Amino acid sequence: MQLTRRRFLAAPAALSAALLPTSLLAALEAETPPMADLSTWEAVRAQFALDPAWMHFASFFIASHPAPVQAAIDGYRRAIDRNPYFTVEHGMFSEGAGNLHVQAQAEIADYLGARPQDVCLTGNTTTGLALVYQGLPLQAGEEVLCTKHDHYSHHESIRLAVERAGASMRRVPLFEDAASATTDSIIDALLKGIGPKTRVVGLTWVHSSSGIRLPIREIAAALRARPGPPLLLVVDGVHGLGSTDETVATLGCDYFCAGTHKWMFAPRGTGLVWASADNWARLRPLVPSFTDFDQYQAWEKQQPPASPTTADRMSPGGFHAYEHQWAAAAAFRMHKQMGRARVAARIRELNDQCKAGLAANPKVTLHTPMSGALSAGLVSFEVDGLAPADVVRQLLARNIIASTSPYVVSYARLAPSLVNTSEEVERAVRAVREISG
Repeated sequence: MQLTRRRFLAAPAALSAALLPTSLLAALEAETPPMADLSTWEAVRAQFALDPAWMHFASFFIASHPAPVQAAIDGYRRAIDRNPYFTVEHGMFSEGAGNLHVQAQAEIADYLGARPQDVCLTGNTTTGLALVYQGLPLQAGEEVLCTKHDHYSHHESIRLAVERAGASMRRVPLFEDAASATTDSIIDALLKGIGPKTRVVGLTWVHSSSGIRLPIREIAAALRARPGPPLLLVVDGVHGLGSTDETVATLGCDYFCAGTHKWMFAPRGTGLVWASADNWARLRPLVPSFTDFDQYQAWEKQQPPASPTTADRMSPGGFHAYEHQWAAAAAFRMHKQMGRARVAARIRELNDQCKAGLAANPKVTLHTPMSGALSAGLVSFEVDGLAPADVVRQLLARNIIASTSPYVVSYARLAPSLVNTSEEVERAVRAVREISG
């Protein structure tokens, strides 16, 4: 249950009727300009204060705040700076429309196709993964199965959790070459990797190493159909959220963890975990919550909470950068105005152009599948005779910002997104051609 304004009711009389929640919200709305017309991609790009001297092909790393998000941050920050106690107390603990925490949950849930009470607000993907894996009631001898392709944060979240529980983790390959992988081959490899002790499967939706997008919906269905005990599916979804036309709550996974300051353009330091009520109830909280009234009441009575664990109970308490957390709602509103299908189609169009251009270069090895169904917004590649870091340096010298993948086997990456144009993609492809000789 969400914390309410019960403590706020004791606020001093000096907080007059002019400062009631409705007036606070009205003041914030008055300071926030209406959402811009986002009907053209030129208008969308105009929302970002990116340096025009550079071509930005690494926006997936951490986003520039678009104008609607920055305006929301600034409005909340001004309100907090003018009256910190009143704004935070009302924003976190008031009932109804005055509760900005609940508002953010509602906006995010609408985009996910979920219920607001099933959305846990976190700071990033890493925190979400740690909360889930450490919260799972793993037993000695049980196993968490993941893949050799996952990110450091995913692997380490599992390792730390299984060490504490006396359980184990195992990594299996889903493919030798991501570019030639198929849905059937990926599912077959995963099913073959499941052992008698496996209780949890951890996967990454879009791999930041190779750019492959796993068919999570089909994998989840295959896991449910297999004989044997049911398995929990934990997904790192950060590079699929905001870049694909998928409804998270119907993907079939049990826990979906993602930062929202990448493809979603939400404020830096924001993230989420989604799960159903039944799956939240499985978890053990790790950090005291500031948004679960049942936990607070149980503390007052000096007893553990009697109700099941919820998303709010799993959300880490303590004071946060509330102007960022609350402004996440503006990012999800922006995406809804642009249209999820339209955004995904644009990202696919630019990435298809990039992949086709790179694949036409005989000195380039493409590691991302050509299929739009098995890729999203990341294109990973190698240039014959050049280390990935050298490719990135030479692109940087041409004012093109690319990146390398932070894995044992590293590739160069270009990530065409909504801040790019087809002309920029062509220039980047041409620059790689020049670099390759």
